[in-house]
Amino acid sequence: MPARPAGGESLWSPLRLPLYRSLWIAALASNMGTWIQDVGAGWLMTSLSPSPLMVGLVQAALTLPIFLFALPAGALADVVDRRLVLLWTQGLMAAAAAALAALSWAGTAGPWTLLSLTFALGVGMAFTAPAWQAIIPELVSPGDLVSALALNGAGINMARAVGPALGGALVSAVGPHAAFALNAVSFTGVLMVLARWRRPPRRAALPAERIVGAMAAGVRYVRHAPELRTVMLRSASFIFFGSALWALMPVVARFELGLAATGYGALLGCLGAGAVAGAWLLPRLRRSLGLDALAGWSTGLFGLVLALVAVVREPAAMGAVMVMAGGAWITLLTSFHMSAQAVLPSWVRGRGLAVYLLVFFGGMASGSAVWGAAAARSGVRPALLAASAGSLLALAVLAHRRLATGEGLDLAPSRHWPAPVLSAAAELERGPVLVTVAYEVAAQDEAEFIAAMLDLRRVRLRDGAVRWDLFEDQAVGGRFLETFLVESWAEHLRQHERLTVSDRGVEQRARSFHRGAAPPLVTHYLAAPARRRGGGPPSSPG
Repeated sequence: MPARPAGGESLWSPLRLPLYRSLWIAALASNMGTWIQDVGAGWLMTSLSPSPLMVGLVQAALTLPIFLFALPAGALADVVDRRLVLLWTQGLMAAAAAALAALSWAGTAGPWTLLSLTFALGVGMAFTAPAWQAIIPELVSPGDLVSALALNGAGINMARAVGPALGGALVSAVGPHAAFALNAVSFTGVLMVLARWRRPPRRAALPAERIVGAMAAGVRYVRHAPELRTVMLRSASFIFFGSALWALMPVVARFELGLAATGYGALLGCLGAGAVAGAWLLPRLRRSLGLDALAGWSTGLFGLVLALVAVVREPAAMGAVMVMAGGAWITLLTSFHMSAQAVLPSWVRGRGLAVYLLVFFGGMASGSAVWGAAAARSGVRPALLAASAGSLLALAVLAHRRLATGEGLDLAPSRHWPAPVLSAAAELERGPVLVTVAYEVAAQDEAEFIAAMLDLRRVRLRDGAVRWDLFEDQAVGGRFLETFLVESWAEHLRQHERLTVSDRGVEQRARSFHRGAAPPLVTHYLAAPARRRGGGPPSSPG
């Protein structure tokens, strides 16, 4: 881990670290190229096919791969060298952008060619996002991590503010092919920095998880984490309706406002400027309103923005609307991301954020297609008004699902489970494993004990158990047996590493009701072989 420089509390302190600084500058250039490409792709489609459905499919093609591949991408980022993942994905995106530049320059790029290569760029983005988020803690000290994450967001918003305006001017002066070519070149810096980075090899006592198993563990964690499910639900409902802005803005700019590519880029630049302003105001707004209230007000503001986009027909006024849209958009995205980060322990952070991206961009892809089709059938204005109404209705319906802030949680590894005592060494892949814990509980405490055990159930299932049960002895009152099943011995040993300090508190509350002279008895059982050594089936009892 790099040493923390003096004055690490400053927002800019991570830039004193050469590797982080080089990657940040390279990522800024790459993000700017992405926004320039976005303008070129949207504008080219309006020339190839003026149908709002086809224009909406450009955004769908870019975001659908994140929905399709986010989960395997998150698992891949956790189990293989993240540097190599990023090198391959950056190379793929550079190649796709270069091919689109060549074909559009030659005049042979049709609507489906544009969508196919945009989809390839989306695949690269899908596998880049979890790996990129996961390497940031490797580049800076723990004290600089918050500043590094804030700088990443600032870089994205700076690119959002400048890139679309540059893209509009470039498309107007030269053509869409120039925007695609510049995007292809923008990946060079990231590739060069990653190629020079000598990432230390990861050392672990246990073998790396298999991709499919890692994906299952990530989904299992999300399934049994109510706070994380709230983030998913709130973000999905917002983005499905909010995607109408991104899907239909090229149509509004060209056919409703009568703007050229330069004007369209300027509108997106206003949106980016609003995002930068929103990011700047975000800390004080969060302190004064709280995370959940801030997200609620921002959702309401974005719903109003969608209605204004439907009715405003003056370019200058639309620019002001785009500033509001950018501020609300970045505030919501940051609020959702902060809530997800706050409840995810380090061992599953990549996969948990991948599921978040899957839900978010799945909503973006489906919403872009739906609102493009709605505009093609009923018109742009009714589609935007319907999206506005849907956004406000979803806010009212989900108001009771509050975003978690992580206050009171300690997600540091606890490692308080002792190493299991075995009669002989167990093969890591042998399984399944049955773990039992025996409790003796006073009659007057049974109701509270069972409630505490239900909280513990979520911990067991989040951390790797595939089944959990609590049994009560019918012969001896107050005797309970907790059982949970884990797929393999290696996965159970990973459970030992995954428990957090907060999980330990949940476990201690359940154990506080135990009244036995000795601590609760923990026993491990491994599945017996299906056949005996002699080759015959096991004998049946009786």
